[in-house]
Amino acid sequence: MPTLHFERALTPEGWRSDARVAITGAHIAAVTCGAAPAPGDERCGIGLPAIGNLHSHTFQRAMSGLAERRGASADSFWTWRETMYAHALAVTPDDVEAIAAQAYVEMLEAGYGAVAEFHYLHHAENGAPYADVAEMALRIARAAAETGIGLTLLPVFYARSDFGGAAARPEQRRFVNDPERYARLVTRCRETLGKTAVVGVAPHSLRAATPEELAVVVALADGAPIHIHVAEQQAEVDACVAWSGVRPVRWLFDHADVDERWCLIHATHVDAEETSLLARSGAVAGLCPITEANLGDGVFPGRAFLDAGGRFGVGTDSNVEIGLANELRMLEYAQRLSARARNVLAPVGGSTGRALFDAASAGGAQALGRLSGRLAPGASADIVSLAADSPSLAGRDGDAILDTWILGGARNLVDAVWSSGRKVVSEGRHRLGEPVAARFAAVLRRLADGGRA
Repeated sequence: MPTLHFERALTPEGWRSDARVAITGAHIAAVTCGAAPAPGDERCGIGLPAIGNLHSHTFQRAMSGLAERRGASADSFWTWRETMYAHALAVTPDDVEAIAAQAYVEMLEAGYGAVAEFHYLHHAENGAPYADVAEMALRIARAAAETGIGLTLLPVFYARSDFGGAAARPEQRRFVNDPERYARLVTRCRETLGKTAVVGVAPHSLRAATPEELAVVVALADGAPIHIHVAEQQAEVDACVAWSGVRPVRWLFDHADVDERWCLIHATHVDAEETSLLARSGAVAGLCPITEANLGDGVFPGRAFLDAGGRFGVGTDSNVEIGLANELRMLEYAQRLSARARNVLAPVGGSTGRALFDAASAGGAQALGRLSGRLAPGASADIVSLAADSPSLAGRDGDAILDTWILGGARNLVDAVWSSGRKVVSEGRHRLGEPVAARFAAVLRRLADGGRA
């Protein structure tokens, strides 16, 4: 199995020179620093752990740019959903597989090593289940296997259109399951993918499940990750208060055992008490800064959350844009705009790039249920090499490398990526980039032509 030699590498002990990283199977077997390269070593630039993308809806990659025209009334997340519903009703299983492959290629080229796919597009266009209840989920898994990205598959439970058990809307028909069929979906995914992917559970939101249904879904986790959308929009918070008398994150903590298995996606609109509850629970806040900006969601209270000991990771969500450095930069810049200050998420005297990178590495690994996020023996061999010879990094060392990559406005500096020990990106390009892109383009043309073959 390969041994990689990095000029410099970020290890749990800090930055080290001449780091030899030995890989056995899907994991790192040994890390030796201060060592000259041995014959047969693959010579690399700057070594980093690859971060896990903790929230993705890959099918939405194909609608990027299609919801950017202003309507007659004020546009919002809720008007954006109508475009998303129309797109969701148009794609076939072949389309979903091709779109997912394109999104995963882009994620790997951006420096992500794995993804948590929050997958809620389950049924045929008329809402009828496929003969295989996991047809669409397995198409996602095939795309992940083809591209080589590590996968945490989160089949989503979706049954209601609003708080209080309101019936699902016709345009949501491809998402909807009852608890019994959802249990069969999760079982089918685990039986088929148990050796190649982590399979967790995902109640879509408090809007989309009754309290009784939420309890059933959580019980199916069996120690695996549990992800849920919560408090993304102020209108959602207001509706939850009208229904229950309390805010959504408060309601969730009152009715579920939220712990380290959980990832609360967005949690944008949390008050001081909810911020403290989330931080103390050990759960991960799943932040998707580019999508949250694109949808006008709002800004998560990042500094207060970190001060309370909170953990976070980042995800690409709607995949309107896929970029790891871009997500982390947007996260920090939103905090700066809110606080009217600089270097908001860094510790006193510390590097902002390093703080963002370390937090997203640890939070992503936890949320994905994956032994990644560090260059250390026993960890998943999810590794990124930055191009040490880039002019943008001339004279940079230590944490200044991360500050430059994430906040310096440089082009993507990712040179190579390994996921579970498999090299999938070389010289900044995925090995299957061209054929995957051709399939993706064919899907876009077909959809633009009204869905005709």
